[in-house]
Amino acid sequence: MKRFYLFGFLLLMGFDTLAQISFKYAGTQALPVAASIEWVLRVFGQPWVYGAVIGYIGAFFTWMALLKHAPIGPAFAASHLEVVSVMLLSVWLFDEHLTLPRVIGAVAIIAGIVCLGMAESREHVPEPAEA
Repeated sequence: MKRFYLFGFLLLMGFDTLAQISFKYAGTQALPVAASIEWVLRVFGQPWVYGAVIGYIGAFFTWMALLKHAPIGPAFAASHLEVVSVMLLSVWLFDEHLTLPRVIGAVAIIAGIVCLGMAESREHVPEPAEA
C-alpha cells in the first residue's frame, strides 16, 4: 500500500505541476490581452492550454483514486506539494528568484506533510497485547 501512496502522490504532483507550469506558459503567450475572437483563437492555439487541461483532468482522477484509500489529512496536505515543485521549476524555467520566504514556506509545507504522515502512521500502529 505504501507504493500505491508514493506512486499516487508523485503522479498527482506531476499532473498538478504540469497544469500550473502550462498555465504560466499559456499566460505569457496570451499577452497582450484583447477582447477579440483573434485573441481567443490565439490562446486556444497554444499547446500549453491543452497541457493545463490534461494536467487538471489527470490530477482529478488521480486524486479521486487516492481518496479511496489514503487518510484525508495527510492526503490533503500532500496534494499541495505542487506548490514546492512549481516554485523550483519556475526558478529554472522562468528565471524567478528563490527567496528566503519562499524557501521557508516550502520547508513548512514539507514539514507539515511529514508531521501529518507520522501522526497518521502512529494512529494505525496496533497496540501491544496485554499479558
